[in-house]
Amino acid sequence: MTASHVMALRNALAGPDILVAPGVYDALTGVLVEQAGFHCGYVSGANIAYSQLGRPDIGLMGLREIADQIAKIAGRVEIPLVVDGDNGHGNALSVIRTVQEYERAGAAAIQLEDQALPKRCGHLKGKALVPADEMVGKLRAALDARGDMLIIARCDAIAVEGFEAAIERAERYVEAGADMLFVEAPETLEQMREVTRRFKSRVPLMANMVEGGSTPITSAADLQDIGYRFVIFPGGTVRAVVPALQGYFSSLKTHGTTGPWRDRMLDLTGINAVVGTPEMLALGDRYDPSRHSTNTKAEVVDGNN
Repeated sequence: MTASHVMALRNALAGPDILVAPGVYDALTGVLVEQAGFHCGYVSGANIAYSQLGRPDIGLMGLREIADQIAKIAGRVEIPLVVDGDNGHGNALSVIRTVQEYERAGAAAIQLEDQALPKRCGHLKGKALVPADEMVGKLRAALDARGDMLIIARCDAIAVEGFEAAIERAERYVEAGADMLFVEAPETLEQMREVTRRFKSRVPLMANMVEGGSTPITSAADLQDIGYRFVIFPGGTVRAVVPALQGYFSSLKTHGTTGPWRDRMLDLTGINAVVGTPEMLALGDRYDPSRHSTNTKAEVVDGNN
């Protein structure tokens, strides 16, 4: 992550259009998001748990595992990455390390939530919260620890304490200095409109679209009209990949060949184009002494002719 990535993110949030960030969970999905023309990617902790462990988003992934994944993605793409920081993996001291490690790995922004351990997906039942005072302290620690990256305060209180309590918590998080506010899992459009009515003039607001979750699925254009500045579609990536692979594996098991699925696949040339194989080979040739010596000899022969 460089200061230019953070500046690009800040400029996008201040621009006329809502910023849309699909979920990414490895370098390949990061590349595909960038190639599709998106200007930001959202590194989803849930998607990393799904893809790396084959397990649910219930706090099983550790700080180091996620930081390593961020570094792989950031090393391959040029778009800024907003990263799911869960609850900072512990208390305020843990938050300090999480912020520093994720920023060092390449995050342009980190989202921190007010859930207690063990945390879980924001659209699962049974969440528990830390006291608001503790969350304010964790946000202050994050702001003190960061270099340039943005700090996003996420409030999970609607499902636990009710909507008004969530608004009260959100107010405290904004007062603590959060760069962006994310009130998770509103249950109606009316709640979404009330969140934006109260806060949109003070801080950029983030929305989360989860297929089958608690929040009504709303288009980016409609979210912009309501007053949101940033929307993530975090799990849509893996939820699109899974049925595609299920169909492919079922076809391969049935037919013993990829033939029936070929029109829905890339061939070797196609995948090499996506991952940049020709460019990498050309770059390697610049540093290959045998190729340089061959070229030099050819030039001498041509010169003698």
